Amino acid sequence: MTNWMLPGTVLLGHDCPLPLDQPFTLAVANALGVSRRTMRTLVDRGLVRRLGQGVYAVAQAPNTIEFRAAALKLVVSPHAVITDRTAAWLHGIDLLRRSRESMMPPIQAFLTPGNRSSRPEVESGERLLSKRDVMELHGLAVTTPLRTACDLGRLLWRYDALAALDQFLRLGVGHDELLAEITRFKGYRGVIQLRYLAPIADPRAESVAESALRLHWYDACLPTPEPQWWIFNDLGVGVYRLDIALPEARFGAEYNGEVFHSSDEDRAADEVRLSWLDEQKSWHIEVFEKSDVYSQQASAVPRLQQGLVIARRKLALPTSYPTLL
Repeated sequence: MTNWMLPGTVLLGHDCPLPLDQPFTLAVANALGVSRRTMRTLVDRGLVRRLGQGVYAVAQAPNTIEFRAAALKLVVSPHAVITDRTAAWLHGIDLLRRSRESMMPPIQAFLTPGNRSSRPEVESGERLLSKRDVMELHGLAVTTPLRTACDLGRLLWRYDALAALDQFLRLGVGHDELLAEITRFKGYRGVIQLRYLAPIADPRAESVAESALRLHWYDACLPTPEPQWWIFNDLGVGVYRLDIALPEARFGAEYNGEVFHSSDEDRAADEVRLSWLDEQKSWHIEVFEKSDVYSQQASAVPRLQQGLVIARRKLALPTSYPTLL
């Protein structure tokens, strides 16, 4: 085993033949003496990351829009238009498939009619695009944020679709602009979904899972929620922010992801937070995890409905009891 492959390696250094400051393909790695098997080991150890199927970079390489564009240029035809999830990625929005969160999806790009990419890592085909649907970004043709948002709002699984719309509004697409654009997609696949999701899209959402939880909230037919709602202490200082809230009922919903809510310390901090919200502020909070939101047996809708009932009943409870003299 070479020195740069030792288990104690923190990051790949200059003794490694792979480029440290630019993306590369498997073919380039192989030409530099790094086999596919070695590449799999490097990826498993987190020393190399996939930028897209067939494109890689060392872990410490930049994650800028310019660097992403350089990666796509290695595998995408100069005559192609980057679309869908790959277009979102190039605009700075990460939308991995829920079923394959650890695997980058195929690169999505469309060529002019009659052409199709032969590269296995690129999903290609034909799509009707007008001139105003396409822009240039670091030397690549890519669908505009507005067109990309509309396409993903139509074509993705509805929970990911709302997340895409939320994030593009956060990127700067105007909500009125998005709503006005829907009419041009009459008769297109998925337009009914887009018509439902676009009006409830909200730029305040800060994560894909939070957007998915908010869609469950709407599916439960609850009143319009407030994303990222601050709870203040008695001094007027913001102490906690709730993912989704119905302030008038003191009811909120939180998504606890695996990254920040798995350790004993994380869970202890969560308990302190929930206790304070309950005992000091009389809020009822429902907490959800991945299986509650994304599985086929997702329980979010009935729990949200029941949670609001609990919150309403709690409003009538006294905050303290009189002392008998």
